[in-house]
Order: sequence, then structure tokens, then C-alpha cells
Amino acid sequence: MFLCRYFFVCLVGLSSWGLAKQPNIVFMIADDCTFRDIGCYGGQAYTPNIDKLADQGMRFTRCFQAAPMCSPTRHNIYTGIYPIKSGAYPNHTRVNAGTKSIVHHLSDLGYRVAHSGKSHVGPAAAFPWEELKSDAKNPDFAVVDAFLKDCEQNAQPFCLLLCSNEPHTPWDRGDPSRYPVDQIELPPYFIDTPEIREAMSRYLAEITYYDDQVGQAVQLIEKHGMTNDTLLMVVSEQGSSMPFAKWTCYDSGLQSACLVRWPGKIEAGSVNPAMIEYIDFLPTFIEAAGGTPDVSLSGKSLLPVFAGKTSHKRFVFGEMTTRGINNGSDYYGIRSVRSEQYKYIWNFTPDVKFSNACVGSPEFQSWIARAKAGDDQAAEFVRRYQHRPAIELYDVINDPFELRNLAEHPGYEAVKQELRFELDQWMAACGDQGQQTELDALRHTVRGAPKSPKQQQKDLPAKGKKTKKAGSG
Repeated sequence: MFLCRYFFVCLVGLSSWGLAKQPNIVFMIADDCTFRDIGCYGGQAYTPNIDKLADQGMRFTRCFQAAPMCSPTRHNIYTGIYPIKSGAYPNHTRVNAGTKSIVHHLSDLGYRVAHSGKSHVGPAAAFPWEELKSDAKNPDFAVVDAFLKDCEQNAQPFCLLLCSNEPHTPWDRGDPSRYPVDQIELPPYFIDTPEIREAMSRYLAEITYYDDQVGQAVQLIEKHGMTNDTLLMVVSEQGSSMPFAKWTCYDSGLQSACLVRWPGKIEAGSVNPAMIEYIDFLPTFIEAAGGTPDVSLSGKSLLPVFAGKTSHKRFVFGEMTTRGINNGSDYYGIRSVRSEQYKYIWNFTPDVKFSNACVGSPEFQSWIARAKAGDDQAAEFVRRYQHRPAIELYDVINDPFELRNLAEHPGYEAVKQELRFELDQWMAACGDQGQQTELDALRHTVRGAPKSPKQQQKDLPAKGKKTKKAGSG
């Protein structure tokens, strides 16, 4: 029965979904939130609004992004192009000149495209959306309310990007008292210390704070009578900045929560195991809006998956670049490929110590202190985080937390060969030259951007004015 329905959708096209009227699109993203900490994903965070969306729409159990940090992730979503291919692969980055974004694709279809909250993308010319400004890095729902009212009055379809800054550190929002430190459950890849428990309490509180933002967005959609005409997507972004999540290519870093509600088009309460990627979002929005996704986009539309198809891709890919991140290793490139059962990770420079902002955190430092005091498990976890072999292989079905590296175990040669072949093919398609691409990363950061003649002129010292000596500032 499903096959009949699926092929009917493909043959008849958008008209079979009742898409003659262009839907509104609302996309909402968290910041540094591990997917498995959300309530409807089995987590202990209180997330009633997100959980309600799971009941009203479709919950994806295998959604992935291409890079486990903020800036390349957001460029990835808004351009529909893999990070290295677009040039936006280190953090604090920008896309190559001439790259089209969601604004260009949807504006051509008659949409108003607006953004509120955290941006972290550039250059501005590539993302000329309406900025619904606020003083904080979070969406301003009063301004959003006015935007929705204006769209309602003018009967104009819109794409609204609501970008939270939670639960990014310093974890100072929400109510930590909801999460007593002695009652928190820690994942098996954590060392149990007071510091990590206290941090988890504040982090979980911020997930609940984000959930409240999701609730505010839903209420505004309902207030303006737009529920039935709106494709609403809510995601969690990459994992938290605690160990083995953000800045890594483990599933805790690359996998994302993804909830999609589209009344009349998506079955309420459905759960879909299809492997999908963030690069699939933009082609989906374009096709939902009545357009044809450009062949330059890296992803493919999810409309068949929304209709109930439970397969989409055989492999998903990831990349991590430490060059340019805060407290990062000067260069430590990571690439990964994941099938339904196995994850293959290639660490370019296993002789280099892996480092990032997490290493200096009180949480990780408490692990180091435990290790120095003779705790063997703490010593092992610290070693695993900072010193990694060239190749890692995990059975993500039987070992979902990726604790047992199978790369050197007998019997996995065929698996490794297949995954390495797929990874090499993907890297070649993206123009990824491996270590050379890592060494070139700073050229793709905001700090490495070439300066305009006007900026260069500003940098010149005024006549008669002495310049600071190097190091004096």
C-alpha cells in the first residue's frame, strides 16, 4: 500500500499533495544540543513542546549534519552544499564568492525570507534575508509576531529561520533546579564527577529553555491561523560542547534531532528511520514551494520521505577541521562516513594531540584530575579523547555510543574497504584534498578573508601617528 502511495506522489507531483498554495516554511534550530538529550529521543531534558511536535508530525531517528560545529553547519543548511565544496568548512567561516543561498532560491519563487536570532554565516551578500533584529542571539518573538502579521495581511508565503543560541555555553538560562545533580543520568562515555553533573544540570535547563522558544514559535503560528499552511521543522544542531560530541565525528557530534510537522502532508505521530542530512533541507523547501532544486545542490528533496518512504541514503558523511576554532589543534582533520550499521572515521594526523575549547573546561579538567589521581577509566577516556588512531570503526547498531573501536579487529576488512571507497568518492566530489585542505582552512575563515581596498586604507597608520610595537596590544 505504501509503494502505491509513494509512486502516486512521484507521478502526480505537487498537486497530489495539495501544494497549489505555497506553504509557509518555519525552520528552527538549537545550538550545541545533543539529540539524545531531548525528551522524545529518550533524553532526560523536559521538552514538552518538542515532544508534542513529535506527536503531531514526523520524528526522524537518523538525521545527520556534515560538520559538528556551528558556522559550517548553518552554511550547510542555508546553501544546501557540503561545507568543503562551498568553502565554509572551518568555524567562523564564509562561503565562496557567488554562492547562492536559501534567500536566492526561495525569493525567486515569491517568498519573503527572514531570519531572527543567531546567524554565524557570511558574507552578508550571500545571505540577504530580512533580519528581524534583536539585542540577543536568540529570536525576538515580538518582532517575529509583527512579521507574521504583515505576511498574513499581504497573503505572501514566507520562509522564517528562527535560530536559538541555546543550549550553547555558558548555560546560564533556564531553571537548573528541575535537574538535581544527584539525580542526573550520565551517558556511558562520561566520567562521573561533581563538575560534569553540575554542568549537565545547567545544560539540561537550557534545553528546556530552547523548548520554550519552540513553544513560542508554535503559538505565533497558531495565533495567525497558519498552522495548516505551514511546514514546520525543528532540529537540535550538533552535539553539546562536552566531551565526545561537538567537534567530533561521532554520532553524538553529527547526529541531530529532527521533527517536521506539516498538517495534511505528514502523518501525525510517525517515526521515520531514513538516513537524511541537513543538505537535504533546502532542496525540500524548494520543491515544497513549487520549484525545482538546482543541480548544484548537494542534497535531495525529502518530500518522498515525508510521504512515508523509509529509505533515502545509504551513506552520510562528516568532516571536522580544528584549524580556526577556539583553543583548537593547529591542524587536526577528521573525515567520516556512516552506513546504517557502521561508522568509519579517518583522523589525518593521529600523532597530533586533539584539542578544542572542551579540553580547558572545568568538566574535562576534572577528568584529568581523576586520571592523575589514579582512576584508570578516567585516564582511558582522556586518552581516547585527545589521542586517536588513524582509523576508527564502530558498529553503531550494537555500540551506539561508539566505545569499541573495531578497526584492528579481524573480519572487518570488507567493511572498511567499502566505507573508505565511499569516503574517498565523497571527498573527491567535494574537492577535498585531505591534509592540504586542512592547512588551507584559515583562508576560509572570517579572519582570513581578503580585505577590501577601503579596509586596507583604514589599517594604514595616520600621518605622524606612531604605530604600536608588535605585542604591545
